[in-house]
Amino acid sequence: MKEEITINTEFITLGQLIKLANVLETGGMIKTYLQDVGVIVNGEKEHRRGRKLYPGDEIQIEEAGTIIVGREKD
Repeated sequence: MKEEITINTEFITLGQLIKLANVLETGGMIKTYLQDVGVIVNGEKEHRRGRKLYPGDEIQIEEAGTIIVGREKD
């Protein structure tokens, strides 16, 4: 399943995106999940919740699907 999350800022952090997409509910859960499991960002494994994501980035989360960062239209 692919889902697009649109942002109206220059970037969003990985932790914010995961919470916004309702994949995990709390910051603590996100931190633990990223440390233990991690996600795939643009084809590379990532464990940092502060990773900056920009429009066009693709994030694959195990058992949750793929999220694409989009730019909110003016």
